[in-house]
Amino acid sequence: MIRPDHSIRHRVFAIALALFCITPFSLMAQNAPSTSTKGTTKTAKKTDTKAEEAASGKPMQVASYGDWGAFLAQQGGKKKTCYALAQPKERLPANLKRDPAYVFISSRPAENVHNEISIIMGFPMKDNGEARADVGNARFELISKGNNAWVKNPAEEGQFIEAMKRGSKLVVKASSAKGNMTTDSYSLAGLSQALERVQKDCP
Repeated sequence: MIRPDHSIRHRVFAIALALFCITPFSLMAQNAPSTSTKGTTKTAKKTDTKAEEAASGKPMQVASYGDWGAFLAQQGGKKKTCYALAQPKERLPANLKRDPAYVFISSRPAENVHNEISIIMGFPMKDNGEARADVGNARFELISKGNNAWVKNPAEEGQFIEAMKRGSKLVVKASSAKGNMTTDSYSLAGLSQALERVQKDCP
């Protein structure tokens, strides 16, 4: 089942947002809002700066939970995009040269879009090639195009997210354009909390 063009465009926008604007995930913990009472003035200034960045449409990290981060971007103070994001903990085969990979789950209330799953593989795949995501015993077929993948059947996105909330590991397998089968493994620790924050910021 191929997604309608308008859904593909939505996901291309979300992927561009993640690729070019997000804070590198390795820096997320140090960029997370401080809970310390020390340096209150400095923290307040940082918060003000982050609020200005969000209002300008530049994504900012609002929280970090386990291996997932929550991000917010805001255009004109009204149109919001929120997403939970993670990078793989393991990538096989280890000797393949590829760009960073991400799984992110985005919400755009102004477009009535919630919990939209997108996967950036970090390498060119065969269009409509073999790709799937496994969470425990649950398997979800993916559709691939370029470096990106999405749940093949949009009606299964809700089931996919519920499986991830209950699970401990997400495994994404896909064939590259050169025919290499790859496996990316993601920790699901912190996903539920990150999604709760996304829901709070983009209800």
